[in-house]
Amino acid sequence: MGFDMIRVKTFFLSAAASLTLSLALAPALEAAPEAFVFDKAHTHIGLTWNHVGFSETRARFGDFEGELVLDEENPEASTLTVTIPINSLDTGIEKLDGHLLSADFFDAATYPEATFTSTRIDRTGDSTAKVYGDLTIHGVTKPVVLDVTLNKLDTHPMSGKKAAGFNAKTTINRSEFGIGQYVPMVSDAVEIFISTETSVAK
Repeated sequence: MGFDMIRVKTFFLSAAASLTLSLALAPALEAAPEAFVFDKAHTHIGLTWNHVGFSETRARFGDFEGELVLDEENPEASTLTVTIPINSLDTGIEKLDGHLLSADFFDAATYPEATFTSTRIDRTGDSTAKVYGDLTIHGVTKPVVLDVTLNKLDTHPMSGKKAAGFNAKTTINRSEFGIGQYVPMVSDAVEIFISTETSVAK
């Protein structure tokens, strides 16, 4: 066998071996879903409703726990869970907080937590999606849809970790959750707005 023939044969054997190795490693090289945790210092969960037609009342929840499992290759396979202690509600007015947490509204003593668990995600654009899920408030669970915008997915310049920032919004009718006091004088519709930063858990 001539030198050229040996060289050609060696080339094809090497190419075949490289291709086999690449195919074997391909699944491992795909980006696996990653768990992200919320940065509470840079997360806002806000509520807005109309008060007797004269003004918009605003409140926020100051505490929560949650996890986002983000699948970059297949965003529709991502999942989201959030738990909010109702007692963390804050309007900036202590008397109003007490009334909202009473049995007239949230009844925080009986129903201390609100939860959201995603059930489906539909991508609507390069950086937008509809996140469908079950929202439980006041012991009542209803389906809701969050309109979500991905603000940025990149390495955070401060932590050095992969980070993702989102805005999300939805509107619910509080009476559907058994919190119908003073409707319609105080609006049934409550707008919910979330802005958050998350980073990989590891």
